[in-house]
Amino acid sequence: MRAYVRRACVPAVLMSAVLLAGCSSGGDSDDAAPSKSATVEAVAEEPTPEPSETPSSSAPAAPVLKVGQAGEFTAVDSSDESVTTTLKVTVKSVKYVTPAALDTSNKPKNGQYAVLTLTVANVGDQPGRFSPYGAMQWMDDQTAAQDCTTLESVDGQDVDTEYRPGQSVTGGVVLDVGRKGGTVLYFDDAGEAAFTVAMPKS
Repeated sequence: MRAYVRRACVPAVLMSAVLLAGCSSGGDSDDAAPSKSATVEAVAEEPTPEPSETPSSSAPAAPVLKVGQAGEFTAVDSSDESVTTTLKVTVKSVKYVTPAALDTSNKPKNGQYAVLTLTVANVGDQPGRFSPYGAMQWMDDQTAAQDCTTLESVDGQDVDTEYRPGQSVTGGVVLDVGRKGGTVLYFDDAGEAAFTVAMPKS
């Protein structure tokens, strides 16, 4: 009787061991590492990020003006910077002059005085200020951008003022540029170029 029980238990134990080994090896391989095709499908289903739009692409480009041309830019009210309006600037003329022509003994630090005559008009519906001193730079192919504003003045109206809607002024701004030619940039309160003047070479 004892021998029979012992023989009957041994096959049962062996069968259980085989079944457990088969289940664990099959189950572990499926759960531990997903198949290669499943991994590829998961990567393929991830959305491709859209290219981000740069702020400069939506902002209007600053107008580049030659003598006789006009362009518009945004200006702020000097008493409330949250109030903006549109100013229109027309380049009337550019004249290269000597210190004697300006009735000054001061020599230009950069090399050449230039009188830039502009007409500034408020074509918007709110007050706005045009303030060129410290806000204009000159550059060319050889020289990086440099401040070109001066405290020199010419006879006539002063364009550096506050403009109410419908008001305009024509006057000269005396610049100190490196040489004839190049470009002069006017920067707004945000530090962005509001307009550019292509300076003549003579």
